[in-house]
Amino acid sequence: MTLVTLLRNNMNTKQTIKTALRALKIHKARSALTILGIVIGIAAIIIVMSLGQGAQALILDQVSGLGSETVIVRPGKGLADIPGTLLSQSLKQSDIEDLKKRGSVPNLVSIEPFVSVGDPIKYKGEKYRPLIFGGSALFMGEVFDMGLEEGVFYNKSDIDASARVAILGNEIKEEIFENRNAIGESITIKDIKFKIIGIFEDGPPTAGFDFNKMVMIPHTTALTYITGGDYYNEVMIRGDDPVNVEKMAFDIETTLRESHDLEPGEDNDFTIQTQEEAISQIESIVTILTAFLAMVVAVSLVVGGVGIMNIMLVSVTERTQEIGLRKALGARRKDIQRQFLFEAVMLTSIGGVIGIILGALVSLGASFVLAEVVDENWKFVFPVSSAILGVGVSVAVGLIFGIYPASQASKKSPIEALKYE
Repeated sequence: MTLVTLLRNNMNTKQTIKTALRALKIHKARSALTILGIVIGIAAIIIVMSLGQGAQALILDQVSGLGSETVIVRPGKGLADIPGTLLSQSLKQSDIEDLKKRGSVPNLVSIEPFVSVGDPIKYKGEKYRPLIFGGSALFMGEVFDMGLEEGVFYNKSDIDASARVAILGNEIKEEIFENRNAIGESITIKDIKFKIIGIFEDGPPTAGFDFNKMVMIPHTTALTYITGGDYYNEVMIRGDDPVNVEKMAFDIETTLRESHDLEPGEDNDFTIQTQEEAISQIESIVTILTAFLAMVVAVSLVVGGVGIMNIMLVSVTERTQEIGLRKALGARRKDIQRQFLFEAVMLTSIGGVIGIILGALVSLGASFVLAEVVDENWKFVFPVSSAILGVGVSVAVGLIFGIYPASQASKKSPIEALKYE
């Protein structure tokens, strides 16, 4: 290809772009309406991806508070086995004793069982429904670095004696007692009175636990006076070092399989979860959900593309004489085709950029609202990869849905076009 040919092609491209821009400026209202579908589609994708990544960051930040040396054992066969987790009776005191035996889990430092209580609490005739956990409040405080605003933790002696004592979360205390002192007061759970001996300090949720909205009582008390069962909903085990967590998880599984008389090849009736596994599962779930929502929203891009094709076809008809005149003056078929393709790509590209800006602004505003309503640690996350992909998709939509109108325009005969009215 000669230098003259290259220069001519370059000039033709510049002229085509100028002509396309001029055409878009002349029909501003039509151009604005044409890109509306693209703007909405790209903005929606940015919003979904931004909020999805923000939610994932928040959840992972909370889960990371569990401590990398901690292992959680639950009944059932995993997160998907909700009935098994809630109803299974596979974790009992005998399992705790087996795990504590010297040599079963050498890296075990401490182990505590927990029981969920579904009953409400009562105070002076009023009912309240906080999350009630039976277990060691001191252990939870150590694991999650959560102290008391006032009062004291109940101790091992209280647990062994099934003492009827309780520690309230900050918000629950304010809801029930407002500004009054709660220490020494009594609340009722299933007609059993519990003396309040402590109030958790105000703190953010961590690892799925919101201590502000929680009430804790000894697990022995919960089993004896409330649930009437002899099984646990969760067991937390702390190891000596994060490096040994995988080995500790293996030892726990081996011990529990033996305790539950499970045959080789038979599925566990319990689930062991480390922090890394929890993070991996949460990332997978949130990523799949966000991708699904983004795909649903992306349908609007197809609708926007069809709209662009329809408007471009109308534009071809309206500009028949212009096309004929350009051909009569020497414009080639590919020049006409390129002009209409450029118009379609420019429209979608502009729509894509506007959509990204609009989506970012809406996401930023939504993040501020969610930080106030859901959690103060919710942060705005701008999905850079989604924004780049959004521009690329916009250009692709312009090319795909602009080819047919451009082809129709380039096929028009200059003589027939000039006669068109």
